[in-house]
Amino acid sequence: MRSHAPGVSSIVKTVIQEALQSDPRITASLLRLHFHDCFVHGCDGSLLLDNSPTIQSEKDAAPNFQSVRGFGVVDKIKAAIESACPGTVSCADILALSAQASVSLSGGPYWTVLLGRRDSLTAYQALANTSIPSPFDSYSNLISQFSAVGLDITDLVALSGAHTFGRAHCKVFSPRLYNFTASGGPDPTINPWYLTTLQKLCPQNGNSSVLFDLDPTTPNLFDNHYYSNLQKNEGLLLTDQELYSTAGAATISLVNSFSFDQSAFFESFAQSIINMGNISPLTGSNGEIRYNCRKVNGN
Repeated sequence: MRSHAPGVSSIVKTVIQEALQSDPRITASLLRLHFHDCFVHGCDGSLLLDNSPTIQSEKDAAPNFQSVRGFGVVDKIKAAIESACPGTVSCADILALSAQASVSLSGGPYWTVLLGRRDSLTAYQALANTSIPSPFDSYSNLISQFSAVGLDITDLVALSGAHTFGRAHCKVFSPRLYNFTASGGPDPTINPWYLTTLQKLCPQNGNSSVLFDLDPTTPNLFDNHYYSNLQKNEGLLLTDQELYSTAGAATISLVNSFSFDQSAFFESFAQSIINMGNISPLTGSNGEIRYNCRKVNGN
């Protein structure tokens, strides 16, 4: 893998800045695409492939269906890069570059994106159903999911900090609000004030696709408020709050450290996302550089 050409980065940034004018969520959505790509068979752009007679798209896997977004912006970035330097930058690399630009544009850290990944020739829908961490995972499952792709506890806590921006649908956190405990009560780790707010927004049997900010304090900024929210028992997803509320968890001290020191969080996040971006890339003559991110060449 090699570091990137500055011209390519500026193209990526320009397209995302334009998208931000009408879609404040786009930066979080693009960062999430990189995450959901890398956790399934490595960072190979497989998530971007649409259904075809030979491909079952990962977009239809349970963790992605009607949830992952931003594909139109990826298409625009790809078209702009193709016209500037045809056949040189893969779709997998575009996701890595988009993640970096999205974080930087939202006030977060800068890191040098390594390039040289190539694109897969197929998609892995079945694997996407099992290997992407679920918002309902237990603490131990979460650690296992990260460990399976070579990421450790620091990576888990730092990358979870991506929930400092973006939104989530009621359906991914409403199970915490009702009938969570054996006696039918809500998740006891939710701050009572926050619980009331969430129950108003997501009434039982209400509209499950209503969106709520993952970080209600600074919803579109990339900062360390995610961790101070956990300290107040105001993590939105079960898998967020577990990092702080699981008794004796090794993650608690990291949450405290990142809440206290934003620069420590930024430094760890940058390193962890580089680690994530290095999961099983296709290099050399493996895979290809797609001309259109939605389909393999020649189709």
